Amino acid sequence: MNEMQDSKFSLSKTLFRVLQGALIGLGAVLPGISGGVLSVIFGIYKPIMELLSNPFANFKTHVPKLLPVFIGGGIGFLGIANVLSFFLEKYPAPSVCLFIGLITGMLPSLFREAGEQGRSRASYVSMIVCMCAIFALLIGLKMTSVEISPNFFWYLFCGFCLALSVIAPGMSFSTLLMPLGLYTPFVDGIGHFDLGILIPGGIGALVTVIALAKAINTLFDRHYSVAFHGIIGIVIAATIMTVPVDGFTTVAQSAVNVVCFVVGIFAALALDKFNSRVSVE
Repeated sequence: MNEMQDSKFSLSKTLFRVLQGALIGLGAVLPGISGGVLSVIFGIYKPIMELLSNPFANFKTHVPKLLPVFIGGGIGFLGIANVLSFFLEKYPAPSVCLFIGLITGMLPSLFREAGEQGRSRASYVSMIVCMCAIFALLIGLKMTSVEISPNFFWYLFCGFCLALSVIAPGMSFSTLLMPLGLYTPFVDGIGHFDLGILIPGGIGALVTVIALAKAINTLFDRHYSVAFHGIIGIVIAATIMTVPVDGFTTVAQSAVNVVCFVVGIFAALALDKFNSRVSVE
């Protein structure tokens, strides 16, 4: 009898971790939702980073626990990519406004997570400096009329941003890709299993994890508040620069975009409320 109960408990726990992984996978690809933040909320960010930063030492102890999470992450990531590419192609402005709403709705939870270990003057300085830096970068790109044509090297960059969205809590990979016009082709390529996009994206993500996982893990361990507030600054600046101004040319278009924005906010708040009820044990 006890063995049967233990078996049911083990199965339930495994399925629950698959669900957690699926939500993290959704967060990794869905604009405004950070897979890293969800992994923090679910209480599995630390073991994930321990595994990524030192895979050989932690393989036996961490992989059995995290394998269902990784499986769920793959399901969530690949399952949503095709849907996103369709809406971004057919309804670009409303889709982007929905995503901006998602980002806006996640800001309270990001700010809450950033302050878990307290806040200092350096935290706010970090946020302002990072915000100004991203504003300067993106405004500079617009003023110089730089047009980015997606290619192998830019998809490497997309993979870099994708990996950051997992290993750096609060960083949604769409944050930088949307203003640069890289998000839609990258997600479309993932949704259609385009090897010309998947291969460089995968290489970029793998190299990023190998090169930065340990450094980012150390950074957040030693300077959690400063690092997290810096990410919030990046998110705010990039989100503002993503607003589709050209999509507000008529009253009807503006109304649809505003509705999508509000829906995005409520969806993010609902997800945050759901996350707060999920047990991490």
